[in-house]
Amino acid sequence: MSDMTTIARPYAKAAFDFAVENGELAQWAEMLTFASEVVKNEAMQDILRSGFSADKLTEIIVSVCDEQLNEFGQNLLKVMAENGRLTMVPAVSDEFLFLKNEHEKTIEADVISAVVLEDSQLVAISQKLEQRLERKVKLNCSVDETLIAGVVIRAGDLVIDNSVRGKLNRLSDTLQS
Repeated sequence: MSDMTTIARPYAKAAFDFAVENGELAQWAEMLTFASEVVKNEAMQDILRSGFSADKLTEIIVSVCDEQLNEFGQNLLKVMAENGRLTMVPAVSDEFLFLKNEHEKTIEADVISAVVLEDSQLVAISQKLEQRLERKVKLNCSVDETLIAGVVIRAGDLVIDNSVRGKLNRLSDTLQS
């Protein structure tokens, strides 16, 4: 477990519990994702390293986020600023999304194919993954022509490489061992 996850988890868990209690999971996911993108911005990184007070940093981030954060989201950022943890917002967002997906029994799967897949193929992939993972699956599709043919699927810790490139790499590894 990384230090970032260890530090981020209590903030994410508190936000998650609050969001569940108030029926605002989707809203909190959007707020934290937006705040995460703001914090990851290079200019914002410079500001965070500048030595401003916690109040000033909170004021800056809240003004940039504007109406994307409700008062409770602003309070979370204020607490994080007071504890010198604003740089951890992306990790908090990631951890929150993990908790949200666990709660909703969903998972995102990256489907990388050599060509654009037809809808029927995507439906079949989604159904098979849902059966295997026992979760609702959201597919993120992309094309990588270097695969030659086939598909690579990544969902959490699961990686299925059924591409020609992957098969050639495995064959090469076998022949070299």
